[in-house]
Amino acid sequence: MTYVYADQTAVLGPLATYAEPHAYDLCDTHSERLSAPRGWEVLRLAPDPGAQGPSTDDLLALADAVREAGRPAPVARVAPVDETGRETTRRGHLRVLSSD
Repeated sequence: MTYVYADQTAVLGPLATYAEPHAYDLCDTHSERLSAPRGWEVLRLAPDPGAQGPSTDDLLALADAVREAGRPAPVARVAPVDETGRETTRRGHLRVLSSD
């Protein structure tokens, strides 16, 4: 639910898919009993049953995110001038240094 003050309209639609500071999610009971101030219009948007559930775009975005997370991290190369000579091994992004 959200309000459009300029049009004096309360808009009631499906649950939000992301956090919006001026929108509120209501349960079925409260959405059915919603009333607006006198002179305001309540616009009820019915969700499209065919649009519910994951879309092709959602599944492709998820697959891309999984592929990106599975890629090995690029190995950062240290320039020879910056090398201290005390590095003994590497473990992921961490370097093990000798205590010399």
